[in-house]
Amino acid sequence: MSIEIWTYILVGLSFAVYIGIAIMSRAASTKEFYVAGGGVPPLANGMATAADWMSAASFISMAGLISFMGYDGSVYLMGWTGGYVLLALLLAPYLRKFGKFTIPDFFGDRYYSQAARMIAVFAAIFISFTYVAGQMRGVGIVFSRFLNVDIDIGVVIGMIIVFFYAVLGGMKGITYTQVAQYVILIFAYLVPAIFISIMVTNNPIPQLGFGAQLNDGSGMYLLDKLDGLNTALGFAPYTSGTKTTADVFFITAALMLGTAGLPHVIVRFFTVPKVKDARMSVFWALLFISILYTTAPAIAAFARTNLIQTVSEKSYAEAPAWVKNWEKTGLIKFEDKNKDGKMQYVKDKAANELTIDRDIMVLANPEIAKLPNWVVGLIAAGALAAALSTAAGLLLTVSTSISHDLLKKNLKPDLSEKGELLAARISAGGAVLVAGYFGIHPPGFVAEVVAFAFGLAASSIFPAIVMGIFDKRMNKEGAIAGMVTGLAFTTAYIVYFKFVNPDINTVDHWWFGISPEGIGTGGAIINAVVSFAVSRATPKPPAEVEAMVEDIRVPRKA
Repeated sequence: MSIEIWTYILVGLSFAVYIGIAIMSRAASTKEFYVAGGGVPPLANGMATAADWMSAASFISMAGLISFMGYDGSVYLMGWTGGYVLLALLLAPYLRKFGKFTIPDFFGDRYYSQAARMIAVFAAIFISFTYVAGQMRGVGIVFSRFLNVDIDIGVVIGMIIVFFYAVLGGMKGITYTQVAQYVILIFAYLVPAIFISIMVTNNPIPQLGFGAQLNDGSGMYLLDKLDGLNTALGFAPYTSGTKTTADVFFITAALMLGTAGLPHVIVRFFTVPKVKDARMSVFWALLFISILYTTAPAIAAFARTNLIQTVSEKSYAEAPAWVKNWEKTGLIKFEDKNKDGKMQYVKDKAANELTIDRDIMVLANPEIAKLPNWVVGLIAAGALAAALSTAAGLLLTVSTSISHDLLKKNLKPDLSEKGELLAARISAGGAVLVAGYFGIHPPGFVAEVVAFAFGLAASSIFPAIVMGIFDKRMNKEGAIAGMVTGLAFTTAYIVYFKFVNPDINTVDHWWFGISPEGIGTGGAIINAVVSFAVSRATPKPPAEVEAMVEDIRVPRKA
């Protein structure tokens, strides 16, 4: 069967599973809609958290980034996994002990201020929409290539699916749908990696094949060959870094702090029955995430090697089918500058004739390696599972921020539970439409957009939560000043270099050599300093707030 038929079958079956779970898990109360009733087992919650967090950026774009960046791409591996250590140690158990529905709930009560709650609502919505743009873009890319539809049409199809199970089931439906999505996405990610590892190195374990000798009789190791291929085309050696030490540190830290501050990830720890279950959820989530993250560098190296050997200096007329297939999507472009009919792929922009969107590397990898068509269809289903699972979690965050924190806790405190549930569903529907717009008009490639979302979370939410838990003296004036300053600084820096003056978005013009992807760490530092200074210059929190903080921190059997 053709790739298209396999894709229809596998994607159709996966969508049927998601919709079936949503129907069976339909939320009947606000508690079920917001936190799945608070009764999700740690193992299931860990799996759902992994799917919620392993987005299109993780599945589609991260290995593509590493393929093109080589050693420099390791910042994404270190940052995104390291954030879960912070979650386990600093946030998850304390927030579960706090026992509310949302992050703005924590801000409103801890900082005894509707203004703090509203800033948290704004930050959660702003971050979520920035993040969801990358997910919907990923959905469009998958549909565009494998179902031969326009990217914009692919985004609309994804919107319809997410609308159905996010609006109907809320957190309850999303949680159990995400369990199924994790199974699908991890199976889809591992199968082609195992196939290609065997083909290239005779080792069925991709993590070991990554550092093994090639089976072509040359006696060379994979990474040595890749270094040679890269340097022959003018690129930096694959195993050497080009980023400054400061930028590596700031990007890694921004991703770590951002991971621990993402509202749609944090809220998952409100869904478990007990405080100790929150810690166990983080353990399971990190374990499930590590399976994909330790495989990504291998996929990146395999894909880069196969790509260069497939296209460099090859005749366009005799180009492999995968090049022509992806060219239809506009994500590969060939311009025969010297009119010799050959595809010249080099670093020199003036001489380079092949433009390749890095977001296609994982998706195109099975075709480049000439794997069976069913494997190509499987990876399409996995990519959609990754993008849709995260999109649903983000849209639910937007929905709950509007219905619970903006309406119920602020504008309409007398709103009935039935009215609040209706408002949550309407908000989710509206969020889907906005997400679709950003998917059709994305502000960058998938992982780049997601990196910005992490920077915004790092500079606004994370410092305020940590100080709210561990500093009884932190007050509403300090928290509000810190969040506003950190978020404004980070946003301004990103907007300036990415949208206002993209021509000077280089290390020579960045402040202290820090890229827009890493500036979230600077925003977090500014947030913390401003918060501390302002809190010490203003009245201390009420005694009942200090008692609440003490109660959150004191261990108890639960």
